[in-house]
Amino acid sequence: MAITTTPAPPRPRIALTMGDPAGVGPELAARLLANPANRAKADIYVLADQSEVDAAAAIVGVTIPTAATPSADAVAILDDGTAPTTPVVPRAVSVEAGARTLHQLNRALALANAGKVDAIVFTPLNKTSLHMAGMHEEDELRWFAKALSYDGPTSEINIIKGLWTARVTSHVGIKDVAALVTRESTLSAITLLHSLLSDSGIQSPRIGICSLNPHNGENGLFGTEEIEHIRPAVADAKANGIDADGPYPCDTIFLARHKYDGIVSMYHDQGQIAIKLLGFDGGVTVQGGLPVVIATPAHGTAFDIAGTGKASVNSSQNALDVAIAIAGRRAARRAEGGKKVNGVSVPPAAEVVV
Repeated sequence: MAITTTPAPPRPRIALTMGDPAGVGPELAARLLANPANRAKADIYVLADQSEVDAAAAIVGVTIPTAATPSADAVAILDDGTAPTTPVVPRAVSVEAGARTLHQLNRALALANAGKVDAIVFTPLNKTSLHMAGMHEEDELRWFAKALSYDGPTSEINIIKGLWTARVTSHVGIKDVAALVTRESTLSAITLLHSLLSDSGIQSPRIGICSLNPHNGENGLFGTEEIEHIRPAVADAKANGIDADGPYPCDTIFLARHKYDGIVSMYHDQGQIAIKLLGFDGGVTVQGGLPVVIATPAHGTAFDIAGTGKASVNSSQNALDVAIAIAGRRAARRAEGGKKVNGVSVPPAAEVVV
């Protein structure tokens, strides 16, 4: 009798950058790298010089096993000998900190473009330092998209325990929001969130959609975007097999969040205020829509506690877990030739919970 075996799914390959060297990023990265459970789940490549890794490990009092090739026993440090000879000023914005951050992110993107890693995880960045060092885009998502030569739909995805959010518009002024909420842009955000939720391990994700105007527009009294754009987009999503529901007023939809795996908001603060009130510690941001999985903790560089070893690793750990889960399922799907499960193009795997 012939015996067939199913090959083990490929281990996700993760590029980890240590974030802004002036903030808490390096010490958070050190905690991730020292955790044997993380090494057991993925091959981790560290974009840093050995001296930077050693300094971060000393702050938090951990030992990080390293080797030329990553495995369950060690991480690989891709030391290119470019660590600054003059230390970056801690707990402050600077051109030097921004330049160091961009250097390592560019190296990570080069690995992704070459097909050598499946996901990128970066610890907190400082936008002011990045812009001082020459980043001209309004946010990291646009910068990543440009670096990857990607011009498709994107959305910043924010994640807390039990709930993912996407948004139709992001870093734009409120005066510009209404014109950017269209049937096409709303459907794009719904579809993108559905895809990422599916890749995370949730089969048939349930997605709620916010309205733009007060009281859901009050049948056109306070605006017609719901009638002309948002409702048609929800109908389109349903026709495409997505379990979409709405729109509902944004001041009540989060009270019914238990009904949904994800919620699509129309603009930045509409979803962000709710998500940060519900679960600021542990939050994750995914740069949604890009051809490579990119995740980061949803908090800043915390200059006030940088260097003390006090920063919580929860969000960074969740970001790594999300990246591993999505990248792992995508890699397994490629290995299985795009096998569908319950109508979703993902292989069986455990759901990621943050």
